[in-house]
Amino acid sequence: MTAVLLMSYGTPRCNDEILPYYTDIRRGRAPTSEQLTELTARYNAIGGVSPLVARTEAQRDALGRELDKIAPGEFHVQLGFKHSHPMIEETVTDLARQGFTHIIALVLAPHYSAYSVGQYISRASDSAKPLGMTVTGITSWAVEPAFVSFIARDLKSKLSAMSHSSLHPHVLFTAHSLPQRIIDNDDLYPTELRSTACAVANQLGLTEDSQWTIAWQSAGRTPEPWIGPDILTVIDELAGAGECDGIVVSACGFVADHLEVLYDLDIEARNRTERLGLTFARTDCVNDDPAVMSALANRVIGALTN
Repeated sequence: MTAVLLMSYGTPRCNDEILPYYTDIRRGRAPTSEQLTELTARYNAIGGVSPLVARTEAQRDALGRELDKIAPGEFHVQLGFKHSHPMIEETVTDLARQGFTHIIALVLAPHYSAYSVGQYISRASDSAKPLGMTVTGITSWAVEPAFVSFIARDLKSKLSAMSHSSLHPHVLFTAHSLPQRIIDNDDLYPTELRSTACAVANQLGLTEDSQWTIAWQSAGRTPEPWIGPDILTVIDELAGAGECDGIVVSACGFVADHLEVLYDLDIEARNRTERLGLTFARTDCVNDDPAVMSALANRVIGALTN
């Protein structure tokens, strides 16, 4: 049997976990009281806690079911998080205790960056090596056909609904921003996002610039510059140009409902859009969609056999 380490960012499960979670994100530096209050207010605005843990557990279970359909009894799936428990290293240690000697590492993020996916896989490999375990990482699934088709189907539906209301929508493909210094080192992240956006746009016959644009969101609040343009800036520019009356956001950099989608988009970006007199819509996140989970299961099996 082969272990599958399914990795995600992690999230606090309750208000008491927000402080240690935020501290871990800040590399051990506790947030100020103002920063903690602001983040807590964001969680409260989406119902008190993020659904990310439940969504990720559902993705784990769905991936396990799909693997069992293809190769019954051959794979065991466990979660490891970057910033909450069980952390990646904890799960690797647990897998070693169970007797596994090889791990397929899969990140619940489609776009490779050395800063994100690369770090996840490195953490898994670094913790596995002293335990006599080997790790095979799946680095990107940005243009996985099932993933692209999932986005395209829902985007087509959202665009159709707006068109029936005599609206002229503009599509924004978004992903989490990263520090500009990462991109300055020729990181693949922007190219990865563009590959997804182009694949979806090509399926729907959308023209770049006039019908769709890439924007970045959820930049960290640090002094250094982060990748732009920020989605709120792009919304302002589109409204000012007067060439569209609706915005459809496809947050294709995220594959589960969580704070950056439910607050940064559904509340913050929606409010900005509607204040400017435009209509707002967002495509669904993958969550545990069976077709996408089946495709990821095949990628896991492919990583083992290649």
